[in-house]
Amino acid sequence: MTATPSSPAPALPLAARLRTLVVPGIAASIALAILVVLGTWQLSRLAWKNGLVAQVEQRTRAPAIALPGREAWPRMTPARDDYRRVTVTGRFRHDAEAYLYHVAGDSRQADATRPRGQGFFVLTPLVTATGDTVIVNRGFVPTDRRDPGTRTAGQVDGIVSVTGLIRYPEERGALAAPDDPARRTFYTRDLAGIGRTLGLDAAATAPFSVDADATPVPGGLPVGGETRLVFTNRHFEYALTWFGLALTLVGVFGAYAFQRLRGR
Repeated sequence: MTATPSSPAPALPLAARLRTLVVPGIAASIALAILVVLGTWQLSRLAWKNGLVAQVEQRTRAPAIALPGREAWPRMTPARDDYRRVTVTGRFRHDAEAYLYHVAGDSRQADATRPRGQGFFVLTPLVTATGDTVIVNRGFVPTDRRDPGTRTAGQVDGIVSVTGLIRYPEERGALAAPDDPARRTFYTRDLAGIGRTLGLDAAATAPFSVDADATPVPGGLPVGGETRLVFTNRHFEYALTWFGLALTLVGVFGAYAFQRLRGR
């Protein structure tokens, strides 16, 4: 008995074929819009990051100015003053040291002679002749040198002048460890919280800190000049990825639509 070959299914009318593209076309359009928005957002982030890098470069290379007194602090902002080079003169309150966890070796100045590994930034209030207080990040000490008794030469007495960069508080990261005020140990540059822990007068304490530069300290510790000045900037790569996916989507949907309209 011989089988009768089946006849090919008749092709759908063009109008029917167009209707089959409505739902896939809407989904593809939404996905395309999302990809384009993400790529455009990354380009805006690229412009912002490039501006930040140029701004930091300009401020860190400028001559240091005298740190303004408390009457000027309300007019200072992170946008205008973060990373600005300043000089401040006063006396350290070594009895009120605090410690900010840090992994050394990721700053612009990092090289074979710079400290590396886990440790702490030593945060010490400096009181000026007018009674203003500025928290100074004196620099890095390894974990085993956190105790001031292991670096007594660096606990400088008398009037000192510190040149460094203004740094404003940072937001707490989602993965940051909780601070330990009882041990004066912090994992985020929360200057208000650090000031409360140290018993500082909020009205007389600057809302920013000063990162000391790499001027050597007696005894070698703390090691200054560890401000992070290199910023990750991969926004252009991310933009290319999103726009590349958008072009791929257009190509795939175009090929799919072409086949459907041909009746396949």
